[in-house]
Amino acid sequence: MAETEKLLEFAREITHEAGRLTLGYFDRTLEIIDKADGSPVTIADREAEAYIRRAIESRFPDHGIYGEEHGVKDPAPGCSWTWYIDPIDGTKSFIHGVPLYSNLLAARCEDRTVVGVIGLPALGQQMSAAEGMGCTLNGRRVSVSKVSDLSRAVLLTSSADYLETRAPGQGWRTIWKNCKFNRSWGDGYGYMLVASGRAEGMIDPIIEPYDVAPMPIILKEAGGHFFDWRGRNSITGGAAVGCNAALKDEILRAVSEGLD
Repeated sequence: MAETEKLLEFAREITHEAGRLTLGYFDRTLEIIDKADGSPVTIADREAEAYIRRAIESRFPDHGIYGEEHGVKDPAPGCSWTWYIDPIDGTKSFIHGVPLYSNLLAARCEDRTVVGVIGLPALGQQMSAAEGMGCTLNGRRVSVSKVSDLSRAVLLTSSADYLETRAPGQGWRTIWKNCKFNRSWGDGYGYMLVASGRAEGMIDPIIEPYDVAPMPIILKEAGGHFFDWRGRNSITGGAAVGCNAALKDEILRAVSEGLD
């Protein structure tokens, strides 16, 4: 537990500082660079990740690093730890002055997330979790909702267009239509709403590992679930869902419809 506590404290601190760095660029005119995949990046993304990487390399030089903007550094031989960094999750929101962007950081040991942090600097919020230590929002313990009736559920996604083009079948339309209401309050913010009981499901049709690396432990410690289209607790499945326990089976059936 001592090692986990140390990692959690460190992750919280450097995510907070990286968030402060991004606020220095927030709601300002910035140069926007289109990456090879067509997604945008700014100096804020790159500087925030560079700060986090320097901090990790100084404190845990043997650990690996998997970052969105500055690539992959393998762990030293015999070391099982890798840090996953998304310096600004929701860069499009960030560019347009929308305060729902987040800074994501996770420490993974082999194939499991041990520590995860979602920083929301423009909102002054930080959610974090670690194995066996619960999930907290600004230091207050939180948990998923107990809503079990889809008609009372709030469902979220990062982009309805992605659902249209990336979801394997049409099952998502049923839950999307029959829930209480749906919104595109997505990215890390959407998972934070689910883990704190303010929404019941976050459906992410297209993801990279760094987009969701904190979510398995955050949802687990909040009493919820994280899985890909096939129900696997995986950050490499290309798509992801976070939801409460009561609606897991119904949501999984919907999003997995149409799979081979």
